[in-house]
Amino acid sequence: MSILKNKKIIVGVTGSIAAYKSALLVRLLVKAGAEVQVVMTQAAQTFITPLTLATLSKRPALSEFVQNEAGEWNNHVDLGLWADAIVIAPATAHTLSKCANGQCDDLLTAVYLSARCPVFFAPAMDLDMYQHGSTQKNIQSLQAFGNQFIDAEHGELASGLIGTGRMAEPEHIFLALEKHFSLLPALKGKKVLITAGPTQEPIDPVRYISNHSTGKMGYSIAQAFAFAGAEVVLVSGPTNQTLPEGLVRLIKVKSAQEMYEATSAKFLDADIIILSAAVADYTPAHPADKKIKKKEAQFAIELTKTVDIAATLGRQKKAGQLMVGFALETDNEFDNAVGKLASKNLDLIVLNSLNDKGAGFAYDTNKITVIEADSSVHRFDLKSKNEVAQDILTLVVSKLQG
Repeated sequence: MSILKNKKIIVGVTGSIAAYKSALLVRLLVKAGAEVQVVMTQAAQTFITPLTLATLSKRPALSEFVQNEAGEWNNHVDLGLWADAIVIAPATAHTLSKCANGQCDDLLTAVYLSARCPVFFAPAMDLDMYQHGSTQKNIQSLQAFGNQFIDAEHGELASGLIGTGRMAEPEHIFLALEKHFSLLPALKGKKVLITAGPTQEPIDPVRYISNHSTGKMGYSIAQAFAFAGAEVVLVSGPTNQTLPEGLVRLIKVKSAQEMYEATSAKFLDADIIILSAAVADYTPAHPADKKIKKKEAQFAIELTKTVDIAATLGRQKKAGQLMVGFALETDNEFDNAVGKLASKNLDLIVLNSLNDKGAGFAYDTNKITVIEADSSVHRFDLKSKNEVAQDILTLVVSKLQG
């Protein structure tokens, strides 16, 4: 479930070739469960039809104050009060000028002036128009009024020139809206340390011992906390995951020892520690400095225990720090998780079982049970890992708030 589910969003479309991207934005918002109302200028209709946007939004695309011969009208005040957010994408130089100077000779600008919700502008124009002093002055005025800008991007423009002026891609606008609605005052200024992914324990220069972790769960948690306004440091083992938006720092490691050292170095500064990485319990005691040749029919590797990161940090935990651990189990799941919760001095432990279909490594979904130090238990159904991350975020924030 997206944070945008049931949010009421007005998409304002103005007269730019980039208007075709508005259809993609509307589709993304509707797919996320948002209620979308399109408001178009007359000029926008020369680039994209109202029917296209109405079909995608499942609502008539509005452009006139009076909508039919019976005199029924589109109340700009009601629209402005209805919306949880307005995003004008594309926002032309002409529309920016009108909004900055309080001109409202069409429905969209009248809705803008009536709105009490956050307003986002995604500019779209040729590079010289974008850089012109008057445009920049209008942008500064709109920002001074409290509006937010989703910056134009660099690339090939309709004129054939290369530069900054392209409307942000629909996916980037969507992320900006998700980030806005994810912000939580309780996490402002909080430093969050998260571990993710597997570790690789070297046998020789070409081989290692590892596990099936992909890092998906940890990266989803990092994204959720970054969007919520926290300062996130992610210590990650080797993964192919995309770097989450808004992270303060990504620290890449390979071995369990490297993960311990990186995590320990950041531990004392962290307010919240979430240890979701699948760290190896054992590592080769004597890794070879050259490739081991295949000779014997049987071959043994001596292993030694790695540092138990959660237990070690748990003993160092200060008052006010909140620690969350993970337990992936195959048998006696609940009892094993409760044991780890106590022995590692955790505040919460997230249990998931490989016996649950769709949970565990490599899946895009997970099914978790969260156990608190006071023995409270929270059970969740199978969900996407992004939704699971939101559930963990919610529980952590509730603990912060007492």
